[in-house]
Amino acid sequence: MRKNVALCGLAALLLALPLQAQKICAHRGFWKCEEAGHAQNSIASLRLAQENGFWGSEFDVHLTLDDIVVVNHDPSLNGISIRKHIYKQLLKTQLPNGEPIPTLADYLRQGAQSACMLVLEIKPQKTVHRTLTLAKACVEELRKFKLLDPARVMFISFSYEACCWIAEELPGFTNQYLEGDKDPETVHAAGINGIDYHYVVFHRHPDWVERAHALNMSVNAWTVDSKSEMEYLRNLGVDVITTNRPLLLREVLGEK
Repeated sequence: MRKNVALCGLAALLLALPLQAQKICAHRGFWKCEEAGHAQNSIASLRLAQENGFWGSEFDVHLTLDDIVVVNHDPSLNGISIRKHIYKQLLKTQLPNGEPIPTLADYLRQGAQSACMLVLEIKPQKTVHRTLTLAKACVEELRKFKLLDPARVMFISFSYEACCWIAEELPGFTNQYLEGDKDPETVHAAGINGIDYHYVVFHRHPDWVERAHALNMSVNAWTVDSKSEMEYLRNLGVDVITTNRPLLLREVLGEK
């Protein structure tokens, strides 16, 4: 399986070179395969995204009761609430591939191993205060690992407050709002320099891509798993397509 999925060395480097406008972002890593144990947001899924030369790998973060940043999509892991438990309590359960839930530090150790863009999603917490505490903790961890670099990490969030905070504190970083409820001009006026909307939003408002680009904003679309939607967004001219099927997207985009 590894020979058919994972690419490394020179081959991965060549595949990482963009041959068209759109870039491929692996949604929660490259996890829909046996080698990652079908464990999204795992270290294995990040490693496979790196080895296959995808432009970026998206991941989600939450804050534990004892202020440890962990990588997980849902606010709970196997029924254990992240915000209500300390990190050690989360180690009582595992990801589907047997890994423990990664801390952001664990994730960044692997993230530092290649130039794959780290697309860091700041998940809204119970309060805005906790959400901003999470955002600040992420920035500090990135700084520790010397990854606080706009060429290495970008930020996305459904929290408008988190995006506004990033815009103020890190204006040179790509920073995209996720909710899809605001037009590009409104987002831009808040200092946020990108949008990352569900593909359905771009069916309702196809002109938002051109309007965002006119404001020098970046445009991402999530989570795009069908060939027809990939083709639609390719033709619409979005900058990045986030997908659970990055190999299919690679075919659609004509990468060699």
